[in-house]
Amino acid sequence: MKYLITGITGFTGPHLANLLLEGGHEVWGLSRAGNGRETDIRDIVPDEKFKAIRFLFGDLTHPYSLVKAMRMTTFDGVFHLAAQSHPPISFAEPRLTFDVNAMGTINLVEALLQARPECRLMFCSTSEVYGVGGSDGAPISEDYPIAPINPYGVSKASADLYVRERAASVKAQFYVTRAFSHTGPRRGRIFSISSDAYQIIRIKKGLQEPIVKVGNLSSRRVVCDVRDIVRAYALLMDKIDPGQAYNVGGDIVYSIGDLLDRMLIIAGLKGKVQLQPDPTLIRPIDIPVQVCDSRKCRSYTGWKPEISIETTLTDLLTYWDKKIT
Repeated sequence: MKYLITGITGFTGPHLANLLLEGGHEVWGLSRAGNGRETDIRDIVPDEKFKAIRFLFGDLTHPYSLVKAMRMTTFDGVFHLAAQSHPPISFAEPRLTFDVNAMGTINLVEALLQARPECRLMFCSTSEVYGVGGSDGAPISEDYPIAPINPYGVSKASADLYVRERAASVKAQFYVTRAFSHTGPRRGRIFSISSDAYQIIRIKKGLQEPIVKVGNLSSRRVVCDVRDIVRAYALLMDKIDPGQAYNVGGDIVYSIGDLLDRMLIIAGLKGKVQLQPDPTLIRPIDIPVQVCDSRKCRSYTGWKPEISIETTLTDLLTYWDKKIT
């Protein structure tokens, strides 16, 4: 099969590319830059796999570039992962966030319907569309009301609804995934958990005082490994049921503080660093707890998380250890 990944130079895209290539599929990536920056993904994509990836160039905010890209070759499916994905940035840049996430998705959908109407599409939505729903700790299913509480969630909810409307109205082969919290190698340092891992490695290398700046450590999430998440994406593409939305997430609820403690123990720094609250790392409106009900995805595909949290955190620390010099 032949697949296109938007957002291939981001966090999740390279992991999905690895998985698809291991499965014998042909992988293309959509990039908006032609200056060679796509080589950055080789921090987790081995050279032999990177050489097998082919790139198209287009910008989600420029519809014509997407139509042109879609007409250059055929695809069996598109994994649409590209986004402005950081909720705090969305408060500062709501228009940019909406242009990329909502309008960019509309542009991609229209390009596919115009040039490749038979092509399958997975839209990567987010658990942020549920807002503070489930704050009592009750598992959130796909039937839970959509009520986002930040501009990022609003932009994703808009695209989420649009993609499913297109599947219903014009019988497009589209579906939606709503991933809950996940992390792992290549997660950006501006995101929780990875921010802590980044600072821990800097401390170990003597590049930072033994102080870890932290946000809200009491937030609780069902954290999953990104490599487990992309397995669910690929399985759903194989068994597509157009118009459906699927929650994808882990089983165990962790507090952000607990995950930080685990990384400090792994790094041998437990009891040797100071934790310092940083107001810039706290969202204006936070979601205290999110528990994922992913029974729909699991019963449909047989998927379940397989990577332990200890492996995830160790691999995240190892990633930053190699990245920071």
